[in-house]
Amino acid sequence: MKNKKIVIFSGAGISAESGIKTFRDADGLWENHKIEDICNQYTWEKNYEQVHKFYNQRRTQLSMVEPNLAHEIVAEIKNKYKDDCIVVTQNVDDMFERAGCKNVIHVHGELTKMECMACGEVYDIGYKEFYMDDKCPKCENTHIKPYIVFFGGQAPKYMDMYNAFEYLQNEDSIAVVIGTLGNVIQINANLELMDCKKILNNLEESPYIDDTQFDKVYYENATSAIQKIQTDIEEFWNKG
Repeated sequence: MKNKKIVIFSGAGISAESGIKTFRDADGLWENHKIEDICNQYTWEKNYEQVHKFYNQRRTQLSMVEPNLAHEIVAEIKNKYKDDCIVVTQNVDDMFERAGCKNVIHVHGELTKMECMACGEVYDIGYKEFYMDDKCPKCENTHIKPYIVFFGGQAPKYMDMYNAFEYLQNEDSIAVVIGTLGNVIQINANLELMDCKKILNNLEESPYIDDTQFDKVYYENATSAIQKIQTDIEEFWNKG
């Protein structure tokens, strides 16, 4: 049996209060762009300029927002429990890092990084604009992709996520789910056979998550629930 751990898994809901829009609107568009045009592994090269223009805009927007209380408390929890706490997020923003959280597993990539398609180098671009003639700092190739997992693309960080979930087989471990519908990564299926303590925080019920399997459920904003979650974690951890 693996050692007990705290695994905090988050989605777009935790960053929404910072002003970062959730992935797509009800009409299937993302900032009025078709997903298949700007987030598709098979078409992004055909739409190279449009894709980079879109992600340049996303980085500019990211530079204008700040972490909220939920990010800050998660960072506190991570810094307190250190290696005993694993933070996994579906979000591509850097709100956790800016709140002081280290070693976050970004399963869908990171908006502030780029990836060279020639040599595989992943490098930091921050909030700067990417220009079409920009070169890879390692091999100087100009075939560069935003470091984002596009639909149809590989998601290598999923293995890190599944490795983290294995710790939840320990009944003294704690799973915290914040701000996700559970329809992209099926968190419900990943947790239902785990013996750990479970905490859920979403704005409202999701058809993809059975909340009866959770020990604590908070249907409210992440910033209003996070301190209660922090207390729950401490109580569960000390009892384990």
